[in-house]
Amino acid sequence: MMYFANCLIDGDCSHEIKRRLLLGRKAMTNLDSILQSRDITLPTKVGIVKAMVFPVVMYGSESWTIKKADRRRMDAFEFWCWRRLLRVPWTARRSNLSILKEISPERSLEGQILKLRLQDFGHLMRREDSLEKTLMLGKMEGTRRRGRRRTRWLDSVLEATSMSLTKLREAVEDRSAWSALVQEVTKSQTQLND
Repeated sequence: MMYFANCLIDGDCSHEIKRRLLLGRKAMTNLDSILQSRDITLPTKVGIVKAMVFPVVMYGSESWTIKKADRRRMDAFEFWCWRRLLRVPWTARRSNLSILKEISPERSLEGQILKLRLQDFGHLMRREDSLEKTLMLGKMEGTRRRGRRRTRWLDSVLEATSMSLTKLREAVEDRSAWSALVQEVTKSQTQLND
């Protein structure tokens, strides 16, 4: 909860994202003995990584404001995991696309984080009155400093769904339709489609 507050104060979650990626690297290296076993099939190994490494990285990620540099770090971490899983060294001239075709993940790490964020958004918007909803939708009075406006958490939701806030409010009310929309938006979040 402390990092959630830090991200809210200045809108910069880069420090927390880097910390989580380091914890994910540590979790991945702890699984080396299991992942190097030839008795375990590739789909099982992929499932182990998704169940034991990615949740370490994604803890609290629904509250992150992700910048371009953070996206690159997360993609690099994900490919590092898949290459380590397949025992492909960096010196081997294999493209990331060939690695992804071999692994064939359902959605990328960033797509999983987006799914959590959209689910959280739907949950918050369906609540009658809450502090979180007020903070998310609220505006501050006064003038802002010069320069480009910082990316807000809500901006990432609007960008991912390509909908206005009023349309999102309507879509959230129907739970099954919202769930289908979340699945549709996040399914397209694989590096194979990028």
